[in-house]
Amino acid sequence: MQKTRITIYLTLCILFFGCWGIYAQQIDKEAFELIDLNRKGLENVKAFYEEGKYQDAASALLTYYKSRQGIILPDINFNKLKISESEQKMADDALEHKLFAHKGYQPSFFYGKDIDWTYWPVKDNELRWQLHRQKWFIPMGKAYRISGDEKYAKEWVYQYLDWIKKNPLTPEKGAVRKTIAGGDTEYDGDKITDDNVRYAWRPLEVSNRLQDQAAEFLLFNTSKYFTPAFFTHFLVNVHRHAVHIMNNYSKQGNHLLFEAQRILYAGIFFPEFKDASAWRQSAISILNKEIKVQVYNDGMQFELDPHYHLATINIFFKALQMADLNGYRKEFPQEFLDTVEKMITVTYNLSFPDYSNPMFSDAKKNDKSEMIKNYKQWMKVFPQDEAIRYFATEGKSGKLPDYTSKAFPTSGFFVFRNGWDMGSTCMIIKAGPPAFWHCQPDNGTFELFVKGRNFFPDSGSYVYAGDDEVMKWRNWFRQTRVHQTLTLDNRSLEKTDSKCLLWKIGEPTEVLVTENPSYKGLKHRRSVFFVNKEFFVIVDEAFGNAQGKVGIHYEMCEGDVKTDSVMLKAYTRFKDDNNILLQAFSDKNVIMENEEGWVSYAYRQKSERKAFSFNEDKKASDHCIRFITMILPVKDAVKAPSIKAEFNTDFSDAKSLKITVEVGRKKYHLGYDL
Repeated sequence: MQKTRITIYLTLCILFFGCWGIYAQQIDKEAFELIDLNRKGLENVKAFYEEGKYQDAASALLTYYKSRQGIILPDINFNKLKISESEQKMADDALEHKLFAHKGYQPSFFYGKDIDWTYWPVKDNELRWQLHRQKWFIPMGKAYRISGDEKYAKEWVYQYLDWIKKNPLTPEKGAVRKTIAGGDTEYDGDKITDDNVRYAWRPLEVSNRLQDQAAEFLLFNTSKYFTPAFFTHFLVNVHRHAVHIMNNYSKQGNHLLFEAQRILYAGIFFPEFKDASAWRQSAISILNKEIKVQVYNDGMQFELDPHYHLATINIFFKALQMADLNGYRKEFPQEFLDTVEKMITVTYNLSFPDYSNPMFSDAKKNDKSEMIKNYKQWMKVFPQDEAIRYFATEGKSGKLPDYTSKAFPTSGFFVFRNGWDMGSTCMIIKAGPPAFWHCQPDNGTFELFVKGRNFFPDSGSYVYAGDDEVMKWRNWFRQTRVHQTLTLDNRSLEKTDSKCLLWKIGEPTEVLVTENPSYKGLKHRRSVFFVNKEFFVIVDEAFGNAQGKVGIHYEMCEGDVKTDSVMLKAYTRFKDDNNILLQAFSDKNVIMENEEGWVSYAYRQKSERKAFSFNEDKKASDHCIRFITMILPVKDAVKAPSIKAEFNTDFSDAKSLKITVEVGRKKYHLGYDL
């Protein structure tokens, strides 16, 4: 009985003092030093502060912020505030400290009654980093505003302060910050007082929290737990985040863009800070500069990844939207808007009729509903663009582009299509210049969509970086042999720098020829013929004095796929009269081999699928190894007409290609002269 009483007493003490801790916070006087107290509307705050009445000053400051007019945050609309089922779950789970760190790790992990912000249940770096993005805070805010239940606000304030207390920014004195592979942050080889700094204070995560704090303020400031004292800690934390980014911008890539865009948010939403003008100027300068650096003249972002290309569009778009709504649009020239519109043009060209995207490099598969939301947002800024309107409305208004096939030669993306609707055929090919961390060694790869089915989805990425087990899968999905392209001895490409030698459209048969210096002593030329805009003939040639096994790899969709190593063919057997027949031909001895095949449409999700390759042994004296692959959309691959293909030019003619292919009784003479 005595133990029970003691337990009850201790529990009540914890609850009381925990709640008291929220109410009884000390004023952080640093907040007043960071704010321009001479700003109009802050007269009472200044007077109280100078009199040493810090509680009154904090109350007046919070009253000012809650009642100020003219600053608009496009991310929150209280007239249409909604919370999705998944967001509600995130909010409710957070009450129990099951924190939504990463979509790829669900259900969420329990981080302890006394939250352990260093807990790392799976040694995937993304899981550790993204915990510090605090993705569940805004869902908690929505749950509070919609339900009115103070438990969400109380827990948010507790977690907000707990994070500050347990994640101090404490690099060892004299440590030098540097960026390593993948955008990670180290301090002189991880020489820091608290190893958690590397994860909690990487500038990308800092920028994520910085941006979200504007929405968090709007969502929670009506709560009794959002006290004037808490608000002073909130403002100091916001300022610390902005200063850290300003001093530690990433050197390049999408991280730098995210950080600049979010600094702009802070500079616009919190103009009362003395440093706000400098934040805005810094962000605008970086965005105006980097849009010229990171976007090729054909509109593609230089990481050559459809997923990060889309993210980059939305970075620029969010910056434009925030600036426009708050009177800063003039800071972005017309050239900036034109480039964003050009980037959107790339997006709908590199999309299939179901709004999905090829999963080249580290891309994930787009969600149609999310893409339509994107187009609707973009349409607000580009109302005269009929193509954007068409995709925003699913064809109810607007107009399709007046072309089908399209090339983006600088970035190396090429699209063959015979239409834009779900009954169309569309092949998207990636064969471009060197790129950055998110770009995989996959030059020459493609995806093929026919009548609503993607028959050759690229492998995707699955995971990014972590311990040995994580890196095993990271490296598996990155290797060249799991893409639709050529390898030497199954090794990944030594060099990716494809050049377009020929792009010819507007005729019954359209042609693309690209060439990549794949290995020392071996260059890969891939010629793709879209014959009568009905089927594809791919010619792969490996030139040079390298020796080893030359292979052409193919990975097909999940489902009923059969291979025939004698006839060198593969085919699908779906029941809906929508199938593919693939068959290879060569003038030498070819061996067909089944291979391990996986596809990942989302982070930490993978499915097994059929994969195979066609291989020939190459001697140093062999000038060229070459293959022809025919890919035919058919109703029934078993009953399909027989197909044949042969070369009509010899190995020595590197400037000319002539082949003959047959489909049933029809012959096609294909070729070109460079």
